[in-house]
Amino acid sequence: MSDHEYARVHVPDVESTPNPTREKKEVDEAVGASRFGFNVYTADPGERLPWGYHRHPDHEELFYVLAGELRVQTADGTEHLNAEDAFFVPENAPVSAEAVGDRPARVVAVGAPKDADDAIIEEECPVCGEVTGRTHDVAGDEYVLYCESCGAEVTRFD
Repeated sequence: MSDHEYARVHVPDVESTPNPTREKKEVDEAVGASRFGFNVYTADPGERLPWGYHRHPDHEELFYVLAGELRVQTADGTEHLNAEDAFFVPENAPVSAEAVGDRPARVVAVGAPKDADDAIIEEECPVCGEVTGRTHDVAGDEYVLYCESCGAEVTRFD
């Protein structure tokens, strides 16, 4: 008998968590991982993952496209990722990803350290024009993002 605590899950059985994509499976939470994040997204064309143009001050990310296509916006420009492409995002580097093409994108997102995954969203508010973060609220089955500067609703995800 081992002293280790192994864990196994069947990813399709992991409950999807609220987010702006069709589906987000927090596999790290399902298996009890404590040092890295591991999420599997299914995003329909036009859906962003995760929330928008953001950065993690002390957290690295890696996106791996299993199927479909992603457009990734960075401070250095735009990258187009296809199935089997991986894209590394260093800590504190701004990034936004969106599913593009004619079919859903399936993407694995890995990040570490897990306890430093706080995201800072910095996007221009369409109402006041300020480049600010977002606050959020849950309205039924929808997540609503508001501008931190003026309080205007800027995005609604169902």
